[in-house]
Amino acid sequence: MAIIRIHEIRKLAKEERAKRLSELKAELSKLMATKAMGGSIENPGRIRLLKKTIARFHTVAREEELGIAKVETEGKSPKAEKPAKAEKPAKAEKPAKAEKPAKAEPEAPESEEAGAAEEPAAKESKPKAKKTMAKKEAPKE
Repeated sequence: MAIIRIHEIRKLAKEERAKRLSELKAELSKLMATKAMGGSIENPGRIRLLKKTIARFHTVAREEELGIAKVETEGKSPKAEKPAKAEKPAKAEKPAKAEKPAKAEPEAPESEEAGAAEEPAAKESKPKAKKTMAKKEAPKE
């Protein structure tokens, strides 16, 4: 069975929709069973298309149930139905963000040794060694 577009579904009578929906569900069930048993499917993408088509049928049925069914217009494309976008007003400039205050360095607890407070500063000032990707040379014999 061919995949049906939404406007084609809306044109169908309720009984015809129910019949087509049952056919689609039967086909999907057959493909899913084949896949579950480990068989190969000729077109695996067909499962996805069947699921989407079944969802379209359910959508149209729900729209009718709620009374919000879309009316098909003859000769107009869906793009022509969309209203023109209104121009957006110019955006007002946002005030500049205030800079965050610099984080204060944690004060070292007072200790008996003055040298102990200087050690963390000394460790931070050491340059870090750069890792290189140089090839190791074979040792000469």
